[in-house]
Amino acid sequence: MTDNVSSRVDTPTNISLSPSLAVSDSLEYKTVAVFLVLLVCFVGIVGNIMVVLVVLTTRHMKTPTNCYLVSLAIADLTVLVAAGLPNIADSLTGTWVFGHAGCLGITYFQYLGINVSSCSITAFTVERYIAICHPMKAQTVCTVSRAKRIIAGVWIFTCIYCMLWFFLVDIQESQDGHVQCGYRVKRELYLPIYLIDFAIFYVIPLLLAIVLYGLIARILYLSPLPNHQDTSATTLRRSCQEASEVGKGGRPSRPKSVLSSRKQVTKMLAVVVILFALLWMPYRTLVLINSFVSTPYLDAWFILFCRTCIYANSAINPVIYNAMSQKFRSAFRGLYRCQQQEGNQRTLSLIQTGFSTVRDPRTSQVNSNGMNEKAKTAILKNTTGLSTMQNGSSHQESETLSAKKVDHLVHMNSTTFGSAPNSEEKSEWPPSVDTAVNEKPENV
Repeated sequence: MTDNVSSRVDTPTNISLSPSLAVSDSLEYKTVAVFLVLLVCFVGIVGNIMVVLVVLTTRHMKTPTNCYLVSLAIADLTVLVAAGLPNIADSLTGTWVFGHAGCLGITYFQYLGINVSSCSITAFTVERYIAICHPMKAQTVCTVSRAKRIIAGVWIFTCIYCMLWFFLVDIQESQDGHVQCGYRVKRELYLPIYLIDFAIFYVIPLLLAIVLYGLIARILYLSPLPNHQDTSATTLRRSCQEASEVGKGGRPSRPKSVLSSRKQVTKMLAVVVILFALLWMPYRTLVLINSFVSTPYLDAWFILFCRTCIYANSAINPVIYNAMSQKFRSAFRGLYRCQQQEGNQRTLSLIQTGFSTVRDPRTSQVNSNGMNEKAKTAILKNTTGLSTMQNGSSHQESETLSAKKVDHLVHMNSTTFGSAPNSEEKSEWPPSVDTAVNEKPENV
């Protein structure tokens, strides 16, 4: 029993490790653990799915920065599904129920999501630095196609790197029948691996973020750009699409300066980095200390707190986007109303179809032509009768005058009976200025 617990502690990077069994088997601990994990996982899964949907389905949201945020959202979903949900079953049963294959696969996807999250944060930090501090270079570097290639490279590298954990994990069974997913290597072997993982995916990204955001802050606050939109600033915004996270999607918003747009986007991404550092710090610190001390610290409630912070880090990013980005907030609202808008459009289409059937301009035109023919026939009869009563040249003059009257009356009748459909069609065209402006997509 003691050896089993010790071996599980000697594998410090597994976020599904169990605390001491005495406390974890209590009803109070199980209730709190299951409630917290369920709440955080539900909010995180729904929020990250919404982030992916609004970026993939909204044209003006497809920017380089948002591509990295989609990668981060998918990585966070992987962490919540591979680490959070299995932890619920582990808390309820007190034993590992997913077997040997589940131990290998779940551990692999845990670290895949964690490492991709760190790499995605590093990627959009570098992208912000280039876009703001090197605007000329950003015109060719900050593109959606390049962002997609970088993201693909990050996922391929991380997938290969995380295969290492297939050779480190195994199922362990204690004397009292408790089965756990732990590591089968000794401290002398796992400690160098853990320290390398800790440096690559936590320490280096944070140090790089501190340096780059310091340089960005110097440009934005100490040496700010002009507060008006000049030609170079417009070109930069089109190339890097820096203002994609501000303003209302699909609608023209009040013009904002390039400086304020950059500040808003940079603040939002800086908050993401800061929360990543703070929420991962308790667990990373605990594991680092337990890797060197002879008697590890295994307080069940503190371990639960560390796990909850990890899950909260994967769930809180969509909340940050909604709170700090007007464009994400508008896109989220549009996603809520998507089904309702589609239903309204179908209803309006049916109404317009029925209305056009009742009032068909061709029918009106046919009726007006028929009335014109009748009026022309009656007038010709009258003029013919008048013309037969005249002699010689007066007869010819009467016919000429009658013909002119006929043409004039026919023209009046056609104007009277045929103007209604034409005037109705012209009332809808050209559209008003407000309609034309509202249908124009927002410049990014």
